Amino acid sequence: MSLSQPSKSLLAIWISLISNILLTLLKTGVGLAFGSSVLIADGIHNAGDIIATVAALTSSMVSKKPADDDHPYGHGKAEVVASAFVAIVLGLAAIWIGYHSIVSLTEPAASESTLPLVAAVISLLWKLALYVYTIRIGRQEKSKSVLATAYDHLADVYASLAAVLGIGLALIGNHMDWSWTAYGDPIAGIIVSLLVLKLAVEMGKEAVDILMERTVSAERLARYEKVIFELEPIKRMDRVRAREHGHYIIVDVRVGIPSYYTIQQGHDISREIKRCVMECDEDVIEVMVHLNPWNEGE
Repeated sequence: MSLSQPSKSLLAIWISLISNILLTLLKTGVGLAFGSSVLIADGIHNAGDIIATVAALTSSMVSKKPADDDHPYGHGKAEVVASAFVAIVLGLAAIWIGYHSIVSLTEPAASESTLPLVAAVISLLWKLALYVYTIRIGRQEKSKSVLATAYDHLADVYASLAAVLGIGLALIGNHMDWSWTAYGDPIAGIIVSLLVLKLAVEMGKEAVDILMERTVSAERLARYEKVIFELEPIKRMDRVRAREHGHYIIVDVRVGIPSYYTIQQGHDISREIKRCVMECDEDVIEVMVHLNPWNEGE
């Protein structure tokens, strides 16, 4: 039996949570044992990911709750709140990684070993697989919390890639007697911090836009207007607005119909408008229609 939509989202987040716990133990343990600054920083980042993933898990469960008296439009924005929280965690992680790496540049370079490189490679491959898996599930189900988790994994891919390059470069330098490669580890950490910070800013901006109820794309609005105006009774398009509410969209329509129409006719037109808009965009779960009178000669 195929998994239902909520169970797919929850499974993806549970897998991410367990993976983050295991990778945190792996990277911080190996990093502390061998003095690898970039691996320690990456492990601390993963520790923050555990908190972020717990938030995503909670929000995913809350967002699937049906509408109630206190939340008549549903609980979809719980996922957006979690996405904003993940962005904050990523931003703090970026600052931590950058600070830790800069401090490492002022200290004597640590001698790199093979085991930290192996740990970084394992983390890179593991996180890459998690990113591919969660981004696919997040896009399938249009789940903001799963997408936020996926982008969190992507930040870890950047961090692990930089760790692999930094530690690998230092190991090559030790073998070739290149002294300038000794600081490849912290330099890689600084690059990681910038990449993670960029990702955090982009995620945070998207979450704030949705929480502030920014309108959907102009292309989507044009599509709604087109299907509505194709209905014969619609004589005037007064306004079409739409906003994301987590993993779904709510549309607000105002149109003009002949002033002599009966209440029953107006009711039937409203139902037809809702049907057309919801059929043209599967993300729409609610269409609020306001009918205005239209007179011949306008």
